[in-house]
This record gives sequence, structure tokens and C-alpha cells, in this order.
Amino acid sequence: MAKMVSLTIDGRSISVLEGTLIVNAAKTIGIDIPVFCYHPKMEPVGMCRQCLVEVGRPMIDRSTGQPVMEGGQPKIAFGPKLETACTTPVSEGMIVLSQSEKAKASQKEILEFLLTSHPLDCPVCDKGGECPLQNLTMEHASPQSRFIYDEKHHAEKHVALGDKIWLDRERCIQCGRCIRFQDTVAGEPVLAFYQRGRATDIITNSEPPFDSIFSGNTTDICPVGALTTADFRFGARPWEMKAAASICSLCPVGCNVTFNTRREAKANGKVVIKRALPRQNEQVNEIWMCDRGRFGWHYTESEERLAKPLVRKNGKLEKVSWGKAISLAANLLADSKKDAVVLASGRLSNEDLFNLKQLADGLGGEALLYDSLPGGELTTTYGVPAGTNISDMGAGTTIVVAASDLYHETPIWHLRVKQAAERGATLVIVNSEATKLDKYAKHIVRCEKGGAAKKVNGLVKEFGDAISAAENLVVFFGADGSSALAEACAELVKSRAGKPNNGLIGVWPRANDQGALELGFKPARDLQAVFDRASVVYVAGADPIGDGAVNAKNKKQRPFVIVQELFLTETASLADIVLPAQAYTERDGSYASGERRVQRFYPAVPPLGETKADYAITAQLAAELGFELEGRSARLVMDKLAASVKSFTGISYRKLAEVTEQWPIIGRGDLYYGGTSYQNSQGLGVHLSLENKKA
Repeated sequence: MAKMVSLTIDGRSISVLEGTLIVNAAKTIGIDIPVFCYHPKMEPVGMCRQCLVEVGRPMIDRSTGQPVMEGGQPKIAFGPKLETACTTPVSEGMIVLSQSEKAKASQKEILEFLLTSHPLDCPVCDKGGECPLQNLTMEHASPQSRFIYDEKHHAEKHVALGDKIWLDRERCIQCGRCIRFQDTVAGEPVLAFYQRGRATDIITNSEPPFDSIFSGNTTDICPVGALTTADFRFGARPWEMKAAASICSLCPVGCNVTFNTRREAKANGKVVIKRALPRQNEQVNEIWMCDRGRFGWHYTESEERLAKPLVRKNGKLEKVSWGKAISLAANLLADSKKDAVVLASGRLSNEDLFNLKQLADGLGGEALLYDSLPGGELTTTYGVPAGTNISDMGAGTTIVVAASDLYHETPIWHLRVKQAAERGATLVIVNSEATKLDKYAKHIVRCEKGGAAKKVNGLVKEFGDAISAAENLVVFFGADGSSALAEACAELVKSRAGKPNNGLIGVWPRANDQGALELGFKPARDLQAVFDRASVVYVAGADPIGDGAVNAKNKKQRPFVIVQELFLTETASLADIVLPAQAYTERDGSYASGERRVQRFYPAVPPLGETKADYAITAQLAAELGFELEGRSARLVMDKLAASVKSFTGISYRKLAEVTEQWPIIGRGDLYYGGTSYQNSQGLGVHLSLENKKA
């Protein structure tokens, strides 16, 4: 059992695990010791000296090894020098003074020193209002400086480190956070210090510049305005913006994010998104996000978005009322009934997909998942259960990654699997090509493209102990064109079904493919054959013609096509009826990640034009057809879903909104410790149950 250590910080008694750093021990009782270079997700380096504190320890009698007592209490000896709270572990009986005159004088002097080389441009700096240096200066620094203003250091401003990140060299305080993040956390050492003394500078040493999919995280942890993102520079002030919790919709990881929004004159008075920041969920994305999620939301505010229903008249799509469009669509579906096909993608929420599935069932037609996920349904039986957390995986865990490149497909999973391997997990890679995870793998198995299944079947024979004797076994698998791979991966974990940190994780192309599988959608195999046999195809969130899955010029009779979309895609442009849907940023709902964790997202901006949520459109169609689906709110749809689908049993929006304490403790009130990542107060998500698991 881990040993606990008792100490006193600023007069308050506390017990923490042995080895805890003073700065972290203080944080657990709400005492914020100022830091610049330290970050709780990285190893300490003690570079900036901002966290210097007085430390006293019990005097030990060398002959007895016991504390020297004085007045019934251990006699405390304070060292002649201050110590860095970010590198000093706690010890029994320690007394820490972070607010003594000696400690405060040091904090004041360090700030004074930093400001000798820092520009006084707070009014025009993007970090103004959420800048640790600014805040600590106001709290601790002297109103006068002993240094000469004319001798301030000047350097080149607004240097592009890459196409997404800008560097203001004058503002950099050389804390090294960005360099250390890229080196130790991201595993991509593309930043470095250059030159020495006052000329020290941050440079990118990769080609193309700042070649990392995690680059945006450096702007979150930069404690000054030195690093900023290209899409937010000079965009807004923190106090002007509101925050809305959301879930990234661009891959199945389910990263928790926060959208900052404000009303803008240049957007004709509309509320717009200004930036996306990470929201802490230590079991999903910790406090990080990839650049795809950070910058990929811009499509939701495109001027090409559909805003009104369209109906084809005389060969052209024309704007009509919702009532007219719904009536025509309902007539087509009523005439087709069992010959109707609902084709939906994992872009949609659980609530949207549930209503679409109910509509298909009510018509007696098919409900197909647009993405071809061979064998994907096996994850509903052998997927990872509640209690699974990649952050807990290390020695004793084996992780197999088959037919997937996590770095390019699901970057945050790449990051977390890499960290698990560094903690001692046995990583096995089965792939036709090299990936960035290879250097962290203990075993690498090469196969022909599409031949991963055969190699996975042989893993037990090749690496028996790594597979059979592992305490935990998690298998990430991609789609290699057949169900054989999923079946081979399932065979590895069957005996472990339902055990935390064991099971399958599908590396799906979209955010909610797992939710679609759980709700009973069947992956579409031959979409051309589907279009050839159906009389009506109701397409939601997919573009089969634009993606080349369906030939629009096929000689066979083309079905009537109803499209529910954000844009006039190639499929929509050829459709008979087009229904404009809301983006996920404009509504609420939930996704089920590849780890089978259901998480809720919230509206960030008002809906565009006459758009409606997908579930509401489907409910309106059903009402026109004479049967009832819930369409009043996403919460009510979830209530019906949870009562109907076994794996969702017990899930509700109230449950999805529950939070528990997480470490590290971060939040907007303390920007220098964890960065600008948001504290999670809107929900950590709930795992789907595995009640259908097979023995």
C-alpha cells in the first residue's frame, strides 16, 4: 500500500502520497504556488524559479534516527536557501511557507527579472485577460522596476512556426513548456531552444515547420502570449466570450472540448465560434486535443451551409416551406414502405440515429450504416466495458493495434497508447506499413494490405505470453475490407468479455459509428446494389455519390432520394428532396465513442436559418406518416432510447452530466498551473453496458 506523508503548508495540515511534489500537495488543499515552467503533465525541471518557497524539516538525532523534540514537538530546521516547490517532494513533518516575506520577496524578484525582457503590450496581446504572467505581476510584482526601459530586449514579432501556430519572440520567457510537451508528451521533438542568454529563441527544426498534429496544445500551456493560433490571433478577448461544452465530432475518440463564442458585428450580429479549447476528461483526452479537432469545426460556419428545404421541380432544386418538403417526403416513404432504405452515417448523434432506426422499422425497410465496418458489430459484444481507462494501463497490459494508423486516424488514442507503452504496457503492432507508434512497440508484425486477420490469428502462437498471460488485453482494430479481422481480434478477447481494461476498440472513421452499431444499424456493403433495388433512399449525413460509392449515371432505374444534410453535396444536388440539418455546434445530443463511452454535447451557437436537428426532422416525417417519434428535445429522445436499447439502459442526460474530481486540478481560475484547458463541469460520460456479451 502506498505510504502517506503528513506535512504543513502555510499553516494547514495535509496528508499526501509519498513522492508528491510540494506544488501538487499545495494544490490539493487550494493553495496555488505560482509556477511558469512546471506543468502537472510533464516532469519538473525547475527552470523559472517562480515557485521558490521556504522549507523546514524535522531535525533528526543521528544517534537514534528519531526527530529532535522541543516543547513536545519536533524541532524544525529551515534551510538557508529557498527551494523550488515544483521539484521538491514532500517528507514527513515538513513545513512549507509559500507566503513568508522571504518567499514573497523571491517571487517578486523573479517577476521583475522576467519583465526586463518582456514587452509591455498587454492591451494588444492575445493572452491579455488569461495570462499567468499578467495575473502574477498584478498579484506579486513591484509597481516600479530597477531596470532601464530602453535596455529592454527586442526581437522579431509574429513569426510563423507553422501554418497554424505563431510565435512572438519578445514575449517568450523561455519556460520550455512547449519544447517539453512536444518532446515528452507528443513524442515529436520538433521545437528547440536556439542560441543563449538574451538571444535564446524558440525554433522549429522540422520540415514542414512545426510538423505535429498536436501543435495547438502548446498555445494552451504557454504561460504568456508567445504562442497563438492562426485562427484566433487578434480575434477576441476572453471576457467577451461565452463557453459551451461539446464533444469533437471528427473521430471516434470523443475528445471533450469547449467552444468560446461571441456576437460579432462583422458576422452581421450573429453569435460565432472564435476558438475550440480542450475540456478535461482524464479517461478520454486528458487535457489535450489534436489539431484536427481544434481547427476542424470551421465548416459549421461555412457560407455554403443549407438553410432552407429544397424540392426538385422541373429538374431544378427550389426552396420550399418545411411543411411542403415534409409532406412530399412522407408521400414518397409511404408509397415505398418496405422498399425504403434509411442510409445514415456516424456523423449523427445517438438521438438522430435512434429516430431514423425507428422510422425504418416502422416502414418495414432497412436501416444501413453508411460506413462499411466489417465485423464492427462484434464491438457491441466484446467492446471495452465500464472502468476501462487507457491512463491506467502499463506493465501487465498488452495493447494490440491491428490494421490501423492511430496517429492519422485517432491522434489522441495514439498519444495515450504511446504513454501506456512508456509506462510498461506491451504494444503489438500488426500493419502493412510503418506507423509512428512502431518505435514504442515491443513486437511489430508486417502483413500484406488486407492480410491483418491472418497475422492476428497467429499472435498467440508468436507471442503467447504477451497475449495469453497478460493481465489486461485491449485490441484496437481498423477496417481492412473484411469481417475476418474483427473476428480474429474478438477471438483474442472473448474470454475477457466484461472485464475493465479488456476488449475491442474499433478505430472507426466517424465520431458515432459505435453508437450506430449499438442501435442496430447494419454496415452497408454494396451501396450501388442498395440504390439499384430501393424505391426510396433516405440519406442522412452521408454523400455516397460524392464519395464514389454510388454511380449516379448507372443505367438502372434511379430511386427517389431524400437527403438530410448540412451542405449541397453531390448526392444532395441530385436528390429529389433536401432537408437542411443543424450542425452539432447548434444543438445538443450525444455520441458513443469507440471506447463505448456515451458523452453529451451542448449547443454553442444559434441554429442557422430554418435548419432543424436531425432527430426532429425524422420525428416530423414520422408524424406525417401517422406514427409517433419523440422530436421535442434530445433529452426526451434519449429517455426513449435508453428504455428501448439494452446497452443504453440507465443512461440519461442527468447521468451524462455527472462529474467527479479529476487530477490534475485545473480550471479557468488558475491559468498558470494547467493552462487554458477547461475544467469539466458538464459531464464525464457513461460506458454502455455489455449485457449481450457472449461466453
